[in-house]
Amino acid sequence: MKVFYIDVESFCANDFIDSLLKYRLHGKTTEILKYAYSNVGIWHDPERENDMLQSIKKESPDFAFSFNYYPLVSKVCQKAGLKYISWVYDNPQVALYHYTLVNSCNEVFLFDSEMYETYASQGIKTVHYMPLAASTERLDKFTMSDAKAASYRSKKVSFVGSMYTEEHNFYERMLPKLDPYVHGYLEGLMRSQIHIQGYNFIENCLSDDIISKMYDALPLEPHKDGVDTKNYLYSDYVINRRITGIERAELLTKIARKYPVDLYTKDESFSAPGINNHGIVTYYDYMPYVFKGSDINLNISLRSIKKGIPLRCFDIMGCGGFLLSNFQEDFFRYFEPDVDFVFYESQSDLLNKVDFYLQHEDERKAIAERAYEKIKKDHNFNVRVEQILTEAGIT
Repeated sequence: MKVFYIDVESFCANDFIDSLLKYRLHGKTTEILKYAYSNVGIWHDPERENDMLQSIKKESPDFAFSFNYYPLVSKVCQKAGLKYISWVYDNPQVALYHYTLVNSCNEVFLFDSEMYETYASQGIKTVHYMPLAASTERLDKFTMSDAKAASYRSKKVSFVGSMYTEEHNFYERMLPKLDPYVHGYLEGLMRSQIHIQGYNFIENCLSDDIISKMYDALPLEPHKDGVDTKNYLYSDYVINRRITGIERAELLTKIARKYPVDLYTKDESFSAPGINNHGIVTYYDYMPYVFKGSDINLNISLRSIKKGIPLRCFDIMGCGGFLLSNFQEDFFRYFEPDVDFVFYESQSDLLNKVDFYLQHEDERKAIAERAYEKIKKDHNFNVRVEQILTEAGIT
């Protein structure tokens, strides 16, 4: 089996490739043909399209694969008559609104069931639902007795992820020119959404008039080759990111009033009493030590991920770490609350559960162990490769 692999930096790429290489189609070994791709935000590039097409013709692969969906790749594969499999692990993903999504070459796997339902309900036949995974085989090689694990041992509460407080983010760029009434409306809307878990109402609450005034302050244009709307762009790329930043800062700050919090994020300027900001932790080299060495690992999902289970959660459970997460509906398809993981429904509920599980080590460890065994058996990349290829018709 020969795979034309669109080589874009992705968190779980190495784990997926390792599992692909183990896969045998009719007893034949797998060959990975990596095609370096840097045009991730460009949907039309004749020179790149021709180069990719010639590479495909030369190599005659069985299918193309990428993490996240790229319209340019789909256009080329449609011309070449080559099946294009993509596995989307990020949301928002504006490329999914491109007209190429309906191309017959596509097999697009979406990690968030609401993303899948959005497209499938419109009669689009090229989409599938597929949750993410973790490589327990790789993660098992990290032990807390390793010398380089020293600075990650005996942590109380940890969070790994963006704080969405980077300078010049969309919301901050919009504020100086934003109508005062709209500013007040958005602040109230965001505060209301913060108190609601399991349902996102932001897009439905942005009227044409509100969108028009947001556009005046910060023009965002839908792509001419897609069906994305201003409502979608402003809700997911501006408001939901802002909500996530506020929520993460508030929750971590409140926990830190009672327990030390270890934060691993790209924004090294973020600070609050009781929070130890370590900066970025590298995914493949050190992040497993964080999850293995922390009593409680938090997941506070990006609000544009409506139902899906973020990759962070699979990695935590795959490390044998204890996961305390906000409510995400897709968890309940595969995991049992208070058995495999714990979720919180409000800020006060989160604080109470942090208290409880820091004081009940046996319960905490039992939950983490059950989650690990479930990931190892049912949610590793070997399983996902077989599921994806089977569902995509690679048999």
